[in-house]
Amino acid sequence: MNRALSILMAAISSVAGMGAAPVPDHPGSQAKTKSKASQPVSKPYQVGDASWYGKSFHGRATASGEDFDMFDLTAAHRQLPLGTLVKVTDLRSGKSVVVRINDRGPYVKNRIMDLSYSAARLLGFRAGVEKVRLDLVKPAPLALESAR
Repeated sequence: MNRALSILMAAISSVAGMGAAPVPDHPGSQAKTKSKASQPVSKPYQVGDASWYGKSFHGRATASGEDFDMFDLTAAHRQLPLGTLVKVTDLRSGKSVVVRINDRGPYVKNRIMDLSYSAARLLGFRAGVEKVRLDLVKPAPLALESAR
């Protein structure tokens, strides 16, 4: 009985809370929206050449301690903290993918990142090296953190 009552109370307070939220497109709403044209374009973290690595490293330990899986969306970077999420955009194709930094490298001069085979394939790498843009991605907050 208590459980059913608490579920009912949660549903009622949830519905009541939705009614108080401002509607973004309503004329009387306080919420201000910006058009895409007026939003500033963020500066990239880094722009440069990226390469990829695959079969010959598959199963070997990475700097993070996990085994390298050429089919995961991961990458190697010299300075970014392990676990950092990075949006990588191929400047030739315009395609982008989010990868997780789990290794160190690249060890070839003038390259900024080594991508896993799958990440490079999704970006449409034609050659072994492509010019890319790196943007840091902030992970979404946990539900418990956003409730505070």
